[in-house]
Amino acid sequence: MHSSLQLSPDDKALLDGRHGEAAAFAMRLLVRFAEAVGATKLVDIEAAHIDGCLYLGEVSLDFVERMVSWGGRVRVPTTLNVGSVDLIHPELFRGDEALGRNGARLMKAHEELGCVPTFTCAPYQTIFRPRFGAQIAWAESNAIVFANSVLGARTNRYGDFIDLCCALTGRAPYYGLHLTENRRATVLVDIEEFAGGERDAGSICVAAGHAIGRRCGDRIPVLRGLPKESSEDDLKALGAVAASAGAVALFHAVGLTPEAPTLQAACGGIEPQETIRLSRTDIRDAIRNLSTVAEGTRLAAVSMGTPHFSIGEFERLMPLLAGGKAAIDIYINTNREVLAELENRGWRAALETAGVTLVIDTCTYVTAIIRDMSGAVMTNSGKWAYYAPGNIGVDVAFGSLAECMASARSGKVVRL
Repeated sequence: MHSSLQLSPDDKALLDGRHGEAAAFAMRLLVRFAEAVGATKLVDIEAAHIDGCLYLGEVSLDFVERMVSWGGRVRVPTTLNVGSVDLIHPELFRGDEALGRNGARLMKAHEELGCVPTFTCAPYQTIFRPRFGAQIAWAESNAIVFANSVLGARTNRYGDFIDLCCALTGRAPYYGLHLTENRRATVLVDIEEFAGGERDAGSICVAAGHAIGRRCGDRIPVLRGLPKESSEDDLKALGAVAASAGAVALFHAVGLTPEAPTLQAACGGIEPQETIRLSRTDIRDAIRNLSTVAEGTRLAAVSMGTPHFSIGEFERLMPLLAGGKAAIDIYINTNREVLAELENRGWRAALETAGVTLVIDTCTYVTAIIRDMSGAVMTNSGKWAYYAPGNIGVDVAFGSLAECMASARSGKVVRL
């Protein structure tokens, strides 16, 4: 295959082994990948986020431990996605002992490469939040879409091993969403406005994300009509379900995201190729379709924090604890930085008293943590609702944060 990839002197030094065998091996893989995607050069990156610390079999360990044996070290600040176990609370793991042991081993192997043990799907909630315009190499679908859309950083969808190769070399192929001309919206999504009393920005954002994931594929949509009060957490939820239901890596929201001050700016002055109209009925249907059970169904648990709960989400949750102790287990997935802030604020004890189990370093839809699997599980996460039935074999009820807490107290699905 003819390649037009041009390598810099530094790239050649990495390729020739002058920076060690791990960097040379990573660069060989990266060059082949760049040639496959038609990149003409590599670009310096400011950061990486690694998805491959979730144990999926021996190949996961083989690759990383080989890099460790060669003395590999990442060349840029590199955060880690969720692993298979909660290293802070290992007693929560309820799966196969060998899987748990290998999962922990894989997580620690990444640390030996110099990666920061964030173990979160929301690295943008840490001190490693990239700046606007930063060239980065991130994996994990919700992190990718958040970085591109809400922060205006630049990354493609990097998968397992290629993400680590980027981190070990400090370079990424210069193609796709790294380039300004490829970041313009080509699909306009018009959302019909809701009346004030029906206006739940969080649920509307999840529904819109589910719709664009299913209808836009990997195209770049621009959304017009999202509630102006949509928070960063609402946009996080939108992107997460859009990337799960489809392959959305970047969306624009007029007046809400940095590259979309206007519709014209989001589209680069070019007319969209397609317009999709989402009526209030479409939005309600999308919300309803995220549930597999009806109101009144008995629940086994509530699970929230997919992507990981932010401190802002905990701020909205704390007043809802006043209703009394839950009748069923509540799991909230979050990261180490947020956990430290909860302890600083004295909130952790109150959460645990209310029946909340804090899950760190992992997520309840990717590993065996939920104690009672005999009934449906309720969530306020569109991503969790999308994946959990297939991943862990449970029925799901989707609802707002307030509905989740009311349902946890009653032990059945409650609609407010």
